[in-house]
Amino acid sequence: MNNSWIERKKTNPIFVGNVGIGGDYPISIQSMTNTNTADIQGTVSQIEALAAAGADIVRVSVPDDECAQAFKSIKNLVSVPLVADIHFDYKIALLVADSADCLRINPGNIGKENKVQEIIQAAKDNNIPIRIGVNAGSLEKDLQKKYGEPNSDALVESALRHVDILDRYNFSNFKLSLKASNIQMTVESYRKFSKLLDQPLHLGITESGSYRAGSVKSSIGLGMLLSEGIGDTIRVSLASDPVDEVKIGWDILKSLNLRSRGIRIVACPSCSRQNFNVIEVVNELEARFEGIAEDLEVAIIGCYVNGPGESKAAEIGLTGASPKNLLYVDGVPDKKISSENLVREIEEKVREKLSLRNSKDIIARG
Repeated sequence: MNNSWIERKKTNPIFVGNVGIGGDYPISIQSMTNTNTADIQGTVSQIEALAAAGADIVRVSVPDDECAQAFKSIKNLVSVPLVADIHFDYKIALLVADSADCLRINPGNIGKENKVQEIIQAAKDNNIPIRIGVNAGSLEKDLQKKYGEPNSDALVESALRHVDILDRYNFSNFKLSLKASNIQMTVESYRKFSKLLDQPLHLGITESGSYRAGSVKSSIGLGMLLSEGIGDTIRVSLASDPVDEVKIGWDILKSLNLRSRGIRIVACPSCSRQNFNVIEVVNELEARFEGIAEDLEVAIIGCYVNGPGESKAAEIGLTGASPKNLLYVDGVPDKKISSENLVREIEEKVREKLSLRNSKDIIARG
């Protein structure tokens, strides 16, 4: 599934490692480690978990020299592209430029232009991009004074100021983000900036909150922008396990038909008409399908009101009925199954269908 109704804005493509960003490349999903970067094995383990969940790119904080040396070792132990996250000390960026796939800097806390210039030169020397990360919580002091408080105009001005620096040094290998924890400010900032330049944009609602609240805020904010064709890569920032960020990111893109991955379950919210425990079945199936990356749609509908229509539209569908439930495959009734065997029967049918599809793909490739 990738028949999105959204017309994306074409931006100038760049590469973070082997991941294309902008242009016609798929919208990539990023997350960030929350381990102590100096803990090499712990950080590698988390990066591998993020990659397994579907992260295309992982950002790693590099706050000091010890972490910079650890970052170099970590890079050699993982396959997913890594972004080195640099704050305050520009010299750290210079230390890791030869091993990072991208440098993320926050202009508001890097300091004078000559420091940014050195980072630009290091990026040029190593043929890696820079991400300019403008954040409402760390705007330059003169902009704070000018605007009184953070707003979209302040974020855009900060971004343009640092784009000017990159332009002066003939550096076009960059992407930008303009983040705030406020949805309105974030959306307005990206909308305004998107009209001014054709560089790739990294979307995010920064410091969005807990798993539940942050998922809602990010889905609303990122969904608004993505539906308008704005955005080339995303991060869902949550005060939660970083793996959750990746899963929610995928759910956002899948919901907008922008990318596909894994089993998509269409399920009714359940009511007294249900002929089996919908919630229990859906939760069990989600757990069993967790490691499947192939795209396939499964409909789980508890009764005959909407069941046949949804089941016929899905690749595999289940309609609750009495005395037995009806299983559909490719829109056609396949067989009747008892409520006791629902999960096992559906899982077997899904895996059988995926195996058949993979066999056909192998034959087609010759």
